[in-house]
Order: sequence, then structure tokens, then C-alpha cells
Amino acid sequence: MSPATIFNIHLVLGYVPWLLCFGAYIWPRLKLMDRVEAQRAIATLHSFRFFGLVFLLPGVVGPNLPAGFAVFAAYGDFATGLLAMLALLAVRRPSIFWPLVVAFNLVGVVDLFVDYYHGTVLDLPALAGQLGATYVIPIVYVPLLMITHAAALYLLARPQSNAAPAAGDKEAGGGLSSRRSPSSAR
Repeated sequence: MSPATIFNIHLVLGYVPWLLCFGAYIWPRLKLMDRVEAQRAIATLHSFRFFGLVFLLPGVVGPNLPAGFAVFAAYGDFATGLLAMLALLAVRRPSIFWPLVVAFNLVGVVDLFVDYYHGTVLDLPALAGQLGATYVIPIVYVPLLMITHAAALYLLARPQSNAAPAAGDKEAGGGLSSRRSPSSAR
């Protein structure tokens, strides 16, 4: 099998385990959280996207990794990560938090779609070895990022429920551990 074929198989199959995991464990939990806590959980994951700057590090990526891919991927991830961190810092200021949540999700989705586009146009599968250690990013990390962006945007568009928080949620700080489990919602 050629490296390009292996890379394409990895790209597609990278979504399968994340979709299974997300559907079984993450999505049921996110749906039970209040809007702010669900978006905070997603923003926390995306706050690590500063790591995308690694696409610019010689020695980590090969010298023939197309700059047309590496530069946009690096700075798109970096911008998304910074916006996610700002959202997390602004969580107590809804007038700032919600626009930042929308911004990091829109910037992040555009970044990933443009990265896929650049990867296709620049024939990244044929140059997959040039990704070096960053090979794991599009195969393992990007599918989870795309899935959580879709979830975040869905949760933003979904009508707000009028349900009151479960007893004890405010006293417990409203974190993940204080949310009802999917089984207790039945």
C-alpha cells in the first residue's frame, strides 16, 4: 500500500473511533450540562490548539512540507486556541463569553476545512511523511476537534431549555462532577 493510501485511510478512519466514543460517552453528558458548562468543556479541549504551531518547527516536520499547508494550519490552530482560552477566561462575563465561543468555533471550523482543502490541493497524502511527528494531529486530534465543533455549534443553535439545574449543582461549583449522569436523567 502506498503512503498516500495509508494516509487517506487514516484520515477517514480517524473519525470512526471518535464518533463511537463521542456518541457513547461525551454527547450524552454534554446534552445534560447547562449551556455554559458544555461550551466550557469544549473550549477547554480547543484551548490546546496552540500546539498547531508545531507545523512550523523544522526537525519536527520535514523540510518539504508545503508552506501553503503548514502556515495556515499552524496559525489557524493558534488563533482558535487563543480564542478558546479567552472564552474560558471570560466565562463569568456572558456578553464576552458567548461571542468568543462563537468566534473560536467559527475560526476553528474554517481552519479545519481550509486545512483539508490545502491538503487536497497540495497533495498532502503523497507527502504524508513530511508531517513527521505531526502526523498524529490530522489522524487522531482533528477528527475530535471537528466533531466537538459540530457539537458546540449545534448546542449554540439549539433552543434553550427552561429546566432548572439539578439540586446541588450550584453548591458543587457546576463542574463536570456535579452534573447528572445520563442514567439519572431517565
